Amino acid sequence: MMGHTPHLLRLAWKPGADAARATGGYPFAVPAVRALDALDLDAPVVFFVGENGSGKSTLLEAIAVAAELQTLGSADAADDRTLAGPRALAGALRLAWSARTRRGFFLRAEDFFGHLRRRARDDARLLREREGTAHDDDDIAAAAFVGRHDARSHGESFLDVFATRLRDGLYLLDEPEAPLAPRQQLALLALLDRAVRRGAQCIIATHSPILLAYPGARIYTFDDPPVREAAYDELPHVTLTRDFLAAPERYLRHLEREA
Repeated sequence: MMGHTPHLLRLAWKPGADAARATGGYPFAVPAVRALDALDLDAPVVFFVGENGSGKSTLLEAIAVAAELQTLGSADAADDRTLAGPRALAGALRLAWSARTRRGFFLRAEDFFGHLRRRARDDARLLREREGTAHDDDDIAAAAFVGRHDARSHGESFLDVFATRLRDGLYLLDEPEAPLAPRQQLALLALLDRAVRRGAQCIIATHSPILLAYPGARIYTFDDPPVREAAYDELPHVTLTRDFLAAPERYLRHLEREA
């Protein structure tokens, strides 16, 4: 499934990053970031996994900023106020490439509606330019176009983006499973595999045991820093899900006791 050389090979601290790391503020105070030395990313599919707040999304966002990737959301990485911390971290990171690319994109699942709104604004602007009409507020004009991009379920629209836009390039995805039912997560796996065969590299922060099962992927766990590589079968996300599905009554009986 994975034959090509990945675009992004490694991240490390820049010489002189000690001052930034010593600030003690976010994001440098996040335990996984504070303990970070360097990270090998030389695999076509890399997963970041860990509990909420473990730092996996923060590091993924910083890589996206450092790589100067397009964002699929309502704001660019340079202007997004929610990325102020990751921008500071990005400034202290050095990326090593096999071949520098700016093809690809960064997507946080929660930003997807912003992506649809941006496409609707573009449609409204194109119509205005084509017809020579004026409009003071593209957001108001875009309202007529939102339904065109979001007529299907959120999960289906989400998958459509991957089906049409995943090609050769670097793709950073933050919890892409969020709007997807299990069957749709399997469909996303198939789309990721097709993209990898076309030369894509995907770095994904996820909680999904389904996505994490992608054959040959490199998995980094952010729990119990420092960040380390882990096997699929040893991940708590996997073992807990497997144990629960095998015997849900063992877990649900605790609810009855608490009631």
